[in-house]
Amino acid sequence: MGMSEIFFTNARLIDPVTLTDAPGWLRVAKGKIVDSGDGKAPETKGEVVDCGGLCLAPGIVDIGVKVSEPGERHKESFRSAGKAAAAGGVTTIVTRPDTTPAIDSPEILEFVARRAATEAIVNVLPMAALTKGRAGREMTEIGFLQDAGAVAFTDCDRVVADTKVYARALTYARSLGALVIGHVQEPILSEGAAATKGKFASLRGLPDVSPMAERMGLDRDISLLEMTGARYHADQITTARALPALERAKRNGLDITAGVGVHHLTLNEFDVADYRTFFKLKPPLRAESDRIAVIEAVESGLIDIICSMHTPQDEESKRLPFEEAASGAVGLQTLLPAALRLYHAEQIDLPKLFRAMSLNPARRLGLPSGRLMADCPADLVLFDPDAPFVLNRDDLLSKSKNTPFDGARMQGKVIGTWVGGKRVFGGA
Repeated sequence: MGMSEIFFTNARLIDPVTLTDAPGWLRVAKGKIVDSGDGKAPETKGEVVDCGGLCLAPGIVDIGVKVSEPGERHKESFRSAGKAAAAGGVTTIVTRPDTTPAIDSPEILEFVARRAATEAIVNVLPMAALTKGRAGREMTEIGFLQDAGAVAFTDCDRVVADTKVYARALTYARSLGALVIGHVQEPILSEGAAATKGKFASLRGLPDVSPMAERMGLDRDISLLEMTGARYHADQITTARALPALERAKRNGLDITAGVGVHHLTLNEFDVADYRTFFKLKPPLRAESDRIAVIEAVESGLIDIICSMHTPQDEESKRLPFEEAASGAVGLQTLLPAALRLYHAEQIDLPKLFRAMSLNPARRLGLPSGRLMADCPADLVLFDPDAPFVLNRDDLLSKSKNTPFDGARMQGKVIGTWVGGKRVFGGA
């Protein structure tokens, strides 16, 4: 079915390249977009998908998804993650190497790539660890891992504290043109923190961390970028304090981009009020003023990418006292409806949302997807931005159900998802 011609008619095309939101049609053949336009649609012999005036956009490219293979398949497998992604309009997942064991050798990477190719119904691109065992002492064989298919290198939430090791890894990565993804938190200050420093955390008696820990982590990494000239992406910028440093680094011509998880765009520190561990994230949820500043940074393009930071945790690791509970939330299936909260609040329009969720992550990784242009892969999502629903976590297709949006009223339903012209969600 994926190879025949598909004609999407009566669509509202969300184009993140031209930043337009307009009625039109789109034609797909042999897994690629052929052409699109407004006005009267041309004749077709293939399958016709009447979009009914709903939104058709490039599929989401989600950087930083944890699939718990190898080691913890009971939390998430490639099969379950692929189904959750398709149901959320995510057509490409870029997986993290913080598995058990870490993805730090070509052999483990090849195992992961094989599993993904046979099990997942969406595109899967693996990242590899920057240091062996993510221990921050010895860099991995970046060149061999790149040859085996690694699209970026990261130790995830374990910061490489040894600056000499980090500088060496960045220098080597630059010589190979490899992208390094950093977690910008000062590791000593942020160790053991469950909340952001302030009156609220004090009243709740939770171990906290100053927002300055993020700024310090970013400042250090920017200094190393000036020294090494590496390609770099900050996984999550969540505080107002870090934004001027990011803006300055970009202005100075450094090869730096930044992302933010959707939970930090839509929730704040007050959401942990009842010690609900599904709201325990890393970094912790921030003040409302930080949330607003980060939304504005996404809208202006200073922050490039919105991701889910999908982190599955089983019930046993979440049903613990807040301090002891594991951090993280699932987000593949809720990324789009959560991000649409910003659209409904008139903070970001749909083309800019898809610039951050589809186009920019594809560009950063050198992928042809994330666009509605001819010759680009037909990775598409059809969605109704206004459809209301109450989220029931038991309906999520991930194996783990640790979402902070359980019971939340949301707007925005995925009607269909296509990967390479093949429908992987929705329809008969």
